[in-house]
Amino acid sequence: MGTFLYSRQLLKVHRPPPCDSDSAFATKFAPLASSSCSGVGASHVAVMGLKLSKSSTGGSGGSIFRKTGESAHRGKAKVYGRQAQERVLEEEVPEVSEIQRPFKVFPGQAFPLGVSEIDNGINFAIFSQNATAVTLCLSLPQSGKAGRVDQELIELALDPHDNKTGDIWHICIEGVPRSNVLYGYRMDGPRGFNEGHRFDCNIVLIDPYAKLIEGRRFFGDTNHKLSKFLGTYDFDSLPFDWGEDYKLPNVPEKDLVIYEMNVRAFTADESSGLDSDIRGSYLGVIEKIPHLLELGVNAVELLPVFEFDEFEFQRRRNPRDHMINTWGYSTINFFAPMSRYASGGGGPVNASQEFKEMIKALHGAGIEVILDVVYNHTNEADDKNPYTTSFRGIDNKVYYMLDSNGHLLNFSGCGNTLNCNHPVVMELILDSLRHWVTEYHVDGFRFDLASVLCRGTDGSPLNAPPLIRAIAKDAMLSRCKIIAEPWDCGGLYLVGKFPNWDRWAEWNGKYRDDIRRFIKGDPGLKGSFATRLAGSADLYKVNKRKPYHSVNFVIAHDGFTLYDLVSYNFKHNDANGEGGNDGSNDNFSWNCGFEGETDDVKVKALRSRQMKNFHLALTVSQGVPMMLMGDEYGHSRYGNNNSYGHDTSLNHFQWTQLDARRKSHFRFFSEVIKFRQAHPQFCHEDFLSKNDVTWHEDNWDNLESKFLAFTLHDKNGGDIYLAFNAHDFFVQVAIPPPPKNRGWFRVVDTNLKSPDDFISEGVPGIGSTYNVAPYSSILFKAKP
Repeated sequence: MGTFLYSRQLLKVHRPPPCDSDSAFATKFAPLASSSCSGVGASHVAVMGLKLSKSSTGGSGGSIFRKTGESAHRGKAKVYGRQAQERVLEEEVPEVSEIQRPFKVFPGQAFPLGVSEIDNGINFAIFSQNATAVTLCLSLPQSGKAGRVDQELIELALDPHDNKTGDIWHICIEGVPRSNVLYGYRMDGPRGFNEGHRFDCNIVLIDPYAKLIEGRRFFGDTNHKLSKFLGTYDFDSLPFDWGEDYKLPNVPEKDLVIYEMNVRAFTADESSGLDSDIRGSYLGVIEKIPHLLELGVNAVELLPVFEFDEFEFQRRRNPRDHMINTWGYSTINFFAPMSRYASGGGGPVNASQEFKEMIKALHGAGIEVILDVVYNHTNEADDKNPYTTSFRGIDNKVYYMLDSNGHLLNFSGCGNTLNCNHPVVMELILDSLRHWVTEYHVDGFRFDLASVLCRGTDGSPLNAPPLIRAIAKDAMLSRCKIIAEPWDCGGLYLVGKFPNWDRWAEWNGKYRDDIRRFIKGDPGLKGSFATRLAGSADLYKVNKRKPYHSVNFVIAHDGFTLYDLVSYNFKHNDANGEGGNDGSNDNFSWNCGFEGETDDVKVKALRSRQMKNFHLALTVSQGVPMMLMGDEYGHSRYGNNNSYGHDTSLNHFQWTQLDARRKSHFRFFSEVIKFRQAHPQFCHEDFLSKNDVTWHEDNWDNLESKFLAFTLHDKNGGDIYLAFNAHDFFVQVAIPPPPKNRGWFRVVDTNLKSPDDFISEGVPGIGSTYNVAPYSSILFKAKP
């Protein structure tokens, strides 16, 4: 039997005024006049604003509710807000009208972790190996109130004898609502800092397995800058209707064309033309699917969409306290979609629903969805300036890598490193990935700083990391694209060497560097340029790996945009507040003769040519091409190569600029992508053989040669000839004979102005030679 508990929730409570200081924020849910945490874990629960009857003892799980005032004389009451004098606790809480709620409490069960609905009610289960006391904190629905993260909480202390199985603490409550309940945990345990413990029972912690997170409702809402975050759940909503005709796109990996984008930045700008309620939301993406189709991409790679706190930089004074985290590489929870990407401040339940609507709509358009996921660190920062919201306070010694002195290791560059190959953390990550696949139908994942996932619990590199293998072999993830960013901030550079089990693809950083250097005219790069165009066999022709295990990119979210790559020799990051010390110094960029914006016609023409050269090289390369949102119209961040903290036009897609360049720059980019998709010569399943390509080159050893020409053969005679000239002078090149009964048609010449720079049907009359202009490229197709 369970224990019956009858609560009468007062409609009016005596609460201290809200606090604004940073120290107050860190303890905003701390008990008044108490910092010792004594009483946490005892078999009672103190409740702010509740008048409760003593429970019966007819069964196990004998937790007892008490009024706040009952423990006031001991100075251990749980009242939430800023610190107050003990006399406040002695004051009588005024009784107004009351609502009676019956609860029945059972010991509960250890699995599944998180919140689940079982026969007896709602079950709560959380892992902590080192905690000695655990208290469940609940905020019940209140009429007319949304996002109640600053409201009073009900607390239920878990009995380690009845409510613990192994290292999992659990409790089941009958009668608690099936949705719209906020919850978190207080944890207490050993205080040995040098032993790796960081317990603090003053902080209400987020359940790592919470499927939804409640916090501030609107992105960048400064009125709730220091909002608390709590878990929530929803067992009332009907299952999402994916539709009778719904099907996954299942785009073959070799045919992918990936568009890296930020959900908010894609439509946040007023120029998107969308209603203010859906700008910067999941629904906003749906409205712009026609643009993605016109561009020709068939996969979007979304910058992080797990819950994060965009105001994390503004919690204390620091050089970055003017910044708003718009990229999202600072995860609070690995299961919950970013709630502030819901339309109109709709909250976590709507965010989940609208995320599914976005996935469904993209899939309906034949576009796959790949999530950029951050399992290498969390938002909880370092020991100097911790931001404890979950893992640190639940079991720091398990969830994070520590040195021999109990200090956090930092291979992420963000203050902490998730202990990915610890069995508990590994299972958390696998459960998270499975959740996004089964619940949200995502098609793949790009793993940020994935080399961290290749480190052991002490931080040392592993040859066969258990987590990497488990992801590769997991049945539920078998249909997913899995892509590694194969480096970390600790120097573990694994491009071409990432443990892969013939499944993992990689962001090919060597491709980026070699393509940039050749196109801008660096000497001695012709051989490397050819190798990258041909699929980087030097890196990936191992075991059963394929060309498509190389994700090719010239531009990604971090670093210069494509326009800035051809407009700036140096980064210009002063707006970031770190004196220009942040961001990479090794950009392999060239400003084409002038730093930054200019009206010089020749410089602008050269920049346009170079952007087209980069895009053509990317789209004709073997492997999977990835481009960055905004490069299709030439978006500029004005030389800022680390713009993660600017929720402005610096990052926001500028739809007016797209319209202005739709018939020129955008047209070229779109047509070249579609040309790739229409020609299998660019998407080989296996690495190129001698029958697939002819290199028109007998000068490989000439370090001063910056010209490369080759022909990709087609068994049906549709050969494609390409030439890239990175010299600053014209090169008259001998054109090889076309296949029998065919002639060469010029499809691309980046030296020509739009629309002549790309003619889809081709221009006939190509002779035996062709003058290739400085810093330009050409593509011919053999046709009857």
